[in-house]
Amino acid sequence: MTASKKVPKTYRYRENLQVSHPRPLRWVVDAALPLALTLTAGISVLLPTSLPTEGRLALFAFILAAILWSTTSINAAYVALGTVMLLVLTGGASQEQLFEALSSDVIWLMIGAFILGGAVQKTGLAERLTQIVVARANTVRSLFWMLTSVLIPLSFVIPSTSGRAAVTIPVFRSITAATNDKRITRAIALLMPTIILVSTIGAIVGAGSHLIANDLLYQITQQRISFTQWAIYGLPFAIAASYTSCWVIMRLFLNKSRLDRQLPQQKLKQKPLSSVEIKTLVIVLLMVLLWFSESWHGYEIATISVAGALILTLPNFGVLSWQEGMKAVSWNLIIFVGAALVLGRSLIDSDAAQWIIGNIFEMSGISQTNSHLFILLLLALISLTSHLYMTSHTARAAALVPPMLYLATSLQLNPVAVLFLSTLGMDYCLTFPVSSKALLIFCELDNQTYQPADLLRLSSVLLLVHLGLIILFYFGYWRWIGLAL
Repeated sequence: MTASKKVPKTYRYRENLQVSHPRPLRWVVDAALPLALTLTAGISVLLPTSLPTEGRLALFAFILAAILWSTTSINAAYVALGTVMLLVLTGGASQEQLFEALSSDVIWLMIGAFILGGAVQKTGLAERLTQIVVARANTVRSLFWMLTSVLIPLSFVIPSTSGRAAVTIPVFRSITAATNDKRITRAIALLMPTIILVSTIGAIVGAGSHLIANDLLYQITQQRISFTQWAIYGLPFAIAASYTSCWVIMRLFLNKSRLDRQLPQQKLKQKPLSSVEIKTLVIVLLMVLLWFSESWHGYEIATISVAGALILTLPNFGVLSWQEGMKAVSWNLIIFVGAALVLGRSLIDSDAAQWIIGNIFEMSGISQTNSHLFILLLLALISLTSHLYMTSHTARAAALVPPMLYLATSLQLNPVAVLFLSTLGMDYCLTFPVSSKALLIFCELDNQTYQPADLLRLSSVLLLVHLGLIILFYFGYWRWIGLAL
């Protein structure tokens, strides 16, 4: 028997080096599309003589940010802050606008809400409460319904879809370990981020994009949607969309024998609530109660959020240290929101948003229609598909809300209805894993979960379901409670 011929070590090293070495000038290829789009946008913005210089600068900064958000992997907050600085240095916006944006009540609300979410995550309260509910499930079918039920209210206490996904990962691991079935694992990995995303519309604090949209609504119309109003508008839809999505996932990915499979109950047992968990739960419930009763006591939800954050980090009483509370805040998102508010405000103040809508009317002829159904379908389709060309949730709000609100003003529509319906559609981002961090978290777990093809299959059904639910809720519910177009 002859020994196999060995490949020289030097050759193997060179071979591996050649394979792993990045292609030269790759950055040129990656930069070609955004540079071409930026050049085209710059020329296009300089052409219209009907738009004043300030409006041109605001529009170019806005388009530049949208191009970089959509075609590059540069951090969204860095892009937003960089375009704002470009706007300030060129005279398109004042320095005070940047500083004032960081003092907005939206910023303080998000800081307080993130600290609240950090407390819920550190104490294990979200995981424990989920386990308590899940432990009552006897079959895989009832497990799916129970998971859906417990994930919906998390949008009231954790102001980030990725944050809600993160705190539910231990629950996912324990459940999938108990079921020990790849197909069930795949279905649960699709269910949890889907419910986290479609239930976001139930609470105004469910996503930073809601707060940006509400702030822009106030700037343009001097109207706001309160915490209670948002819950009245959005929570019924969030519940209906969540349970419908759960049913669709079960039908698409599991057969009857798997749905009826019994679960080993002993693997889902939990210890009683600890004192810090009880303390956190009491504070959370008190904050939610005060949020709902804002019209009675007069304290805004941002004030209540900051007060709750201070209590949760109170020395010798709170469940977090001040340093831990600060680490729980997504400062990247805070900076992004502040910069995005400046971009949105510059579009409004310079009349650039109004100019965009006027041109859209002229080209599409939409201003001639009196059909609310057509306008509803247009709003729904634009917002439901917005995640395909702009992956950042908050970036979609900053980019689309000002034109949408000017659409409402120009067509003499109810701006609150237009804003809410647009925001609802922007919350849908289920086509690709990169469409949401919550999807990526579950897609990239160690154990095999789901493939992008599975998500695409699910979205091909849920997109139509979502569109149908929007039409159904508008004509059967929203138009009768103050959201008529």
